[in-house]
Amino acid sequence: MYYHRLGQIPHKRHTQFRQPDGSLYEEELVSSEGFSGIYSNLYHIFPPTRIKAVQAIENFSVKRVAEYKLLQTHLNTSKVQETGEDYLSARKTLLVNNDCALSICSPKKRTMDYFYKNAEGDEVIYVHDGSGKLTSQFGTLDIRQGDYVVIPRTVIYKLDFEAGPLRLLIVESASPVETVKRYRNELGQLLEHSPYCERDIRPPHQLITETKKGEYLIKIKKQGALHHYMYEHSPLDLIGWDGFLWPYAFSIHDFEPITGRIHQPPPVHQTFQAHNFVICSFVPRLFDYHPLAIPAPYNHSNIDSDEVLYYAEGNFMSRRGIERGSFTLHPGGLPHGPHPGTVAKSIGAKETHELAVMIDTFKPLYLTEDALPYLDKNYPMSWTDNDGKGFHEVNTP
Repeated sequence: MYYHRLGQIPHKRHTQFRQPDGSLYEEELVSSEGFSGIYSNLYHIFPPTRIKAVQAIENFSVKRVAEYKLLQTHLNTSKVQETGEDYLSARKTLLVNNDCALSICSPKKRTMDYFYKNAEGDEVIYVHDGSGKLTSQFGTLDIRQGDYVVIPRTVIYKLDFEAGPLRLLIVESASPVETVKRYRNELGQLLEHSPYCERDIRPPHQLITETKKGEYLIKIKKQGALHHYMYEHSPLDLIGWDGFLWPYAFSIHDFEPITGRIHQPPPVHQTFQAHNFVICSFVPRLFDYHPLAIPAPYNHSNIDSDEVLYYAEGNFMSRRGIERGSFTLHPGGLPHGPHPGTVAKSIGAKETHELAVMIDTFKPLYLTEDALPYLDKNYPMSWTDNDGKGFHEVNTP
């Protein structure tokens, strides 16, 4: 990320910075990778360590399916309307490993009456449907359909969404989520050939400073549980901050696709990186322009990765039976490719208007029990001929 600041800060860090009554503002360093990663310095009115009460512990763990066959998998979540009451209870984690967790979230409540802190993972929220704002100690951030909202761990935040359809894809990462290293120079600036640049990254734009005392609930995620902490002051008590660590939004519509004469491999669509997985964006683009080009992707055997596609918008010409809001999981060890008939049909096509988010993991993903209701049992047999007629349902798990 790049340097950003909001509000009032002292000339030098770790020096006296006094409130109007002569007392000191409380400095807080929020740093990643110990003291070796990106960080920000925050200046509070109240000590961030002062709590009023430690309350209940709420289970927030995920149950993996004990045994699941090696199968091409389709999770048809397209018809989901609501997945729970509020932002946290509505999270339904469908795929998980030690590096990341992939969830859908369509809460009934559009506002949060508490704050949330993920103390063990960065989060990327893809806003499939909906708009609103994220409020954190770093300020307010307007979010809209098509945004990736990147929230570093320990950021205290709440979300408020406007009325209307609301569908979120949430990727939780055990490691920092970063821009793609090969698109950065040695000082961290995004290079000229990067598919996006700093102008496309939207930081918090308005600092909110709350000074009143009361009761403020913060739910902190750690080790499969939500720990309820009650404060007598708002976490939005900052007078200012600066640094490189802050939540931000980046729209999938601002991703500039890289195209070529022949079909380009998925790494050209990479948008973010983390340890043992990447996030890619498939966006509207011109197809390949070699005179003998085949726009449909070729068959592929992933020997060391699992591939997840979340289908957001458009007609996915290499797939059939896939709907808006579907997931497909193509696990390592099995070849996958276009459905029968789609390769020939794609020849001559000039462009695509599809939108999809891809997560490639370099360790196997596991289905959760929450995923089982969405299983399409016919999908593993969908590469048969006759346009899918005569599928044989696969017994799962």
